[in-house]
Amino acid sequence: MRSGISITLKPAGRRRLAALARDRNAAHKHVWRAEIVLLSAAGVGTNEIMRRTGKSKTCVWRWQERFMQEGYEGLLRDKTRPSRIPALGPNVAERVVALSQTEPPAEATKWTAAMMAKAVDISASSVHRIWREHRLQPHRVKQFKLSTDPRFVAKLRDIVGLYVDPPAHAVVLSVDEKSQIQALDRTQPGLPMKPGRAGTMTHDYKRHGTTTLFAALNVLDGTVIGRNMQRHRHQEFIRFLNTVEAQVPKRKAIHAIVDNYATHKHPKVRQWLARHPRWSFHFTPTSASWLNAVEGFFAKLSRRRLKRGVFRSLTDLQVAINRFVAETNNDPKPFVWTADPKKIIAAVRRGYQVLDSVH
Repeated sequence: MRSGISITLKPAGRRRLAALARDRNAAHKHVWRAEIVLLSAAGVGTNEIMRRTGKSKTCVWRWQERFMQEGYEGLLRDKTRPSRIPALGPNVAERVVALSQTEPPAEATKWTAAMMAKAVDISASSVHRIWREHRLQPHRVKQFKLSTDPRFVAKLRDIVGLYVDPPAHAVVLSVDEKSQIQALDRTQPGLPMKPGRAGTMTHDYKRHGTTTLFAALNVLDGTVIGRNMQRHRHQEFIRFLNTVEAQVPKRKAIHAIVDNYATHKHPKVRQWLARHPRWSFHFTPTSASWLNAVEGFFAKLSRRRLKRGVFRSLTDLQVAINRFVAETNNDPKPFVWTADPKKIIAAVRRGYQVLDSVH
């Protein structure tokens, strides 16, 4: 053993190294490192250790020194080595971030990792890492629509007031229509779901016509008055209003929340309202149909009943919708408004400021 190297093992340490050298599940590099230390502690010369372990002289010396400095744990750890690929400078990340917020140079609507890697001359994985670090997601886009209604605040407070504090001896109805509901039949029967396999359905379909669902959601108790019709003109809307008029107790006033669809403002609809003084229409702001509570019912109908439905005729579709309405009325849930109107108004104002700055 060369000068300056002296390895002495206690019985516990020797047993620990011997167990590692005999462990068939241990990493091979850990096994021969333990053998070097055991042979060195037994007084075996460097040349003999090299012959028995098949390692070079510098390798034997390195692990003898490592064990003297760090002990048993040093044999299990490799020192970190600098990467062969130089690290990207901060200016590269800045350039990727800046380019990601601009339009791509090619005929494309968004940057891809491959396009960015080619533009900046780095790997696609580096592009992904930079995007992750800066929370950039070029593949995603969120849709929005700011209301341009000059009376947005007043209408918002009016409708939210009906949700939060409805008038006494009155019914608050959220009224709208879901038009062009298609009766779609698949060209081939699908297979049911089973363990290890999702349910199947063909991508193509047969059309059997469309229907329009007029619905009025009672905000106070969650019940729905619904009626299917072929079209959604003012004539059908008036017929639906007559249906609602017949089902709501005569002694109660009716506050109906409707959107700005032209049918709802037709002169004949206004004449109908004049003949029924207990009705009051409350119009949502333009581009703010999300204020209408019945939209939540329509979303649930689409998600739970229509999306994967198979309807072999228009009648099948209408019967299914009527059953869904009846099921909803068997277990109704009152609509509860939870959003703060002040936060909505503040968000809309911030949106206007951003748009003004962009323009």
